[in-house]
Amino acid sequence: MEHKHRHHQGHGRNHAGHGHHPTPHFRFCPRCGGALQLQQIKAHEPSRRVCSACMFIFYDDPKVAACTIPVIDGKIVLLKRGIEPSYGKWVFPGGFIDRGEQVEAAAIRETWEEVNLKVTVQRLLNVYSYPGYPVVVVVYLAEIIGGELQAMDETLEVQTFAPDEIPWDELAFASTRDALLDYLDHLGV
Repeated sequence: MEHKHRHHQGHGRNHAGHGHHPTPHFRFCPRCGGALQLQQIKAHEPSRRVCSACMFIFYDDPKVAACTIPVIDGKIVLLKRGIEPSYGKWVFPGGFIDRGEQVEAAAIRETWEEVNLKVTVQRLLNVYSYPGYPVVVVVYLAEIIGGELQAMDETLEVQTFAPDEIPWDELAFASTRDALLDYLDHLGV
């Protein structure tokens, strides 16, 4: 389905330069401290880091981020990042899920921690992942049920943007752009 906003410069889905943390290159086994070496274990899978001493297989699993798109008076809440990667760029509230944390709970927690809004998750918008990109981004539509919009921890500034005011050329990540395009499609804008 073609997005109505793609004809504007900078609005296409460009997946280069995702910006999130690159996959670290671990050198030692977390089990015994032996050297990890890349080995092809199965022909149809990527090479894996395998311990030369105990044969432990170290899987480079992805990180998962949970995010929300809160809306105030028809305007999308975006925050300006106060941390790397993408320091000073705009994104909706979200962050990494803690091990054992429910995805929806992480999205709610991150929204509170970053923009001081209490939200409930309404529905899943989409899940975003890209080749060579170590982060899977889960984005929910959210309803605001409390709090007062303000910049909190790791946030330089917060603003609300009407669909035609979104700072497309200043967005933090490809997933930010893609989710906002999907949200605007959802609205029929």
